[in-house]
Amino acid sequence: MVSEVFHSVNKIDSLGLACGVEKFTDDIDLRDMLYVKMLSSPYAHAKIKNIDTSKAESVPGVKAVLTYKNVPRVAHTTAGQGFPEPSPYDTYILDSKVRFVGDRVAFVCAETEKIAEQALKLINLEYEVLKPVFDPRDALKENAPIIHNEKDAKMIIPMFYDPTKNICAAVNASVGDINKGLKESDIVIENEYEIHYASHCCIETHIAIAYIDERGRIVIRTSTQVPFHVRRIIYQCTGIPIKDIRVIKPRIGGGFGGKQEILLEDIVALLAYRLRKPVKFQYTRQEEFVSSRTRHPQIIKLKTGIKKNGIINAIDMDVLMNNGAYGAHALTVGCNSGSKCLPMFNKATDIRFQLKTVYTNLPVGGAYRGYGATQSYFAMGVQVDELSEAIGMDVVEVWRKNHIKEGEGSPVFQMLGEGREGVEMKIGSCGLPECINIGLKKIDWYNKRRKKIRNKNKVRGVGMVCLMQGSSIPEIDMGAASIKMNDDGSFNLLVGATDLGTGSDTILAQIAAETLGCKTEDFIVYSSDTDITPFDVGAYASSTTYLSGAAVMDTANKVKEQIIGVALEMMGLNKKEVIELQNRFAIHKKSGKKVSFREIAYYSLYQKNQFQIGAIASKITHKSPPPFAAHFAEVEVDEETGKVKVVKYVSVTDCGIPINPRLAEGQVEGAVINGISYALTEEYIFNKTGRIL
Repeated sequence: MVSEVFHSVNKIDSLGLACGVEKFTDDIDLRDMLYVKMLSSPYAHAKIKNIDTSKAESVPGVKAVLTYKNVPRVAHTTAGQGFPEPSPYDTYILDSKVRFVGDRVAFVCAETEKIAEQALKLINLEYEVLKPVFDPRDALKENAPIIHNEKDAKMIIPMFYDPTKNICAAVNASVGDINKGLKESDIVIENEYEIHYASHCCIETHIAIAYIDERGRIVIRTSTQVPFHVRRIIYQCTGIPIKDIRVIKPRIGGGFGGKQEILLEDIVALLAYRLRKPVKFQYTRQEEFVSSRTRHPQIIKLKTGIKKNGIINAIDMDVLMNNGAYGAHALTVGCNSGSKCLPMFNKATDIRFQLKTVYTNLPVGGAYRGYGATQSYFAMGVQVDELSEAIGMDVVEVWRKNHIKEGEGSPVFQMLGEGREGVEMKIGSCGLPECINIGLKKIDWYNKRRKKIRNKNKVRGVGMVCLMQGSSIPEIDMGAASIKMNDDGSFNLLVGATDLGTGSDTILAQIAAETLGCKTEDFIVYSSDTDITPFDVGAYASSTTYLSGAAVMDTANKVKEQIIGVALEMMGLNKKEVIELQNRFAIHKKSGKKVSFREIAYYSLYQKNQFQIGAIASKITHKSPPPFAAHFAEVEVDEETGKVKVVKYVSVTDCGIPINPRLAEGQVEGAVINGISYALTEEYIFNKTGRIL
């Protein structure tokens, strides 16, 4: 039998996507749908002294206007993370204070979008404009404006949080003696690196639809990576009982971390629950840039010591992270800047990591592909270049000498996790040496590195960097799956894991099919419906294949035992006989006797000892094995204009053994384009009042 894993089967939704028949959030028609529009703050920092919605409410077709006066006031976090969340509870459905240009002020729900937009203009507001703070360095100054002075804001896990100083998270961790390590270094380089804002730019902007079902329960259909966290947080902030909330995730038009946030669901849930009619709310593209979530900007002070033999022996990393107006992911993204990067340099015995995440009156940072590691690897990658130049050694050799290798561990793994202490871990496999060798050959490193290729004012060169990430959040997050067998020998696979375009529905079906000796197409996969599918934390932390895939495999093994048990009974064999599952048959290894899955299903459902073949299993992980990569770029720089052209790019990735190589390749290609775009063409530019230009 040909294996179902480790080769590229077609995505199970590929034909539907190509033909335009797959259903996204907006692809349903509901009678009497109402539409929501948002009034956002024109000021970066202000108190709402007075808000009068009477004219807006009198507009024909307007069904409701929400302000801070008529919604529950419950401090919560919008970050879709495990409970208790490692993000501060500093957010309200609506508040009497606004904290960035684009912050929520009011919502109008009306029969059409046009009516809602007209009504927004009739809301009368009086603001007390407060002094804003835009630079994270200024946020820490003695007399800086306090952005969060509400009494009920709090961090519910025991981590540092001081909003009176605009600090929404802080960490100070060390291994060895950093001062001693730097003193013993032959060369020490210290520099500051700034990493800027970025938008996820998903094709589908944030969208949610809520309606009341036939039993009076609220159903939220939403483009989300975290449906179970949506349900829990909606309960937290609205008071609607969890048993009365159902969250459905249809196809998603991109996520990249941005849809790990609960941004629209609270509004549609509250309005549908009150009005008993379907309600839709979708961000415009402008709102998506400003009012959703971004990559966290960081200022990284980095001091690194190196020996003349190329060994990096001391690293002092100080991260100042700008979280914007609210504290979502303030602790975890910052911690990842250390925990995903510093263990790479396994020869460094003296390491210090310091993090301060601060509030400013700018758009809010959140989860974004790379989640903290992106920022620190930029700084560290540049500094490794500088160190290599200082000692006169090829940067490739410096990476080879210093990167963590198979069988090695790092105290940083245990010192830093995603907001809490991490897990002690050793590297089980590391293909980075091979990645480096392949990349060197593909980019023609040694020839191009020696030559300075110039054409008038344009000069070409090559550079490289090595990277590692992680897989899942060990001892914290959990995934689950259930499988049942149908009359014809096919299977229903129900997973809480969220396919956001990555192909996880397909990959999880491949894992189940491999375990049960059948084909991927024998599985009807349904993911992410809080009423029907088992619990899963959602799609984040590079966890779906590793964590949710393990839950699927455990579930399939339970089903496999049941199938074998029925087959033994049908063949009149004792339980010690060996049965193998191949090509939808249970085969007695010794005699060659076989029964089909269809026959087994009929026997179990309709004949002797009737029962439903099926199982459910859940899984947590105990380590976070990192994938590794070596990236090489040939660029052409115009020295007059500063324009950079990418001539050739080589990315070589060790992701373990890919379940579906083509989907893994697509992830790498997408990430490379994402990274090049971020480096060369994407930037948030604000005016002096904090408005994005």
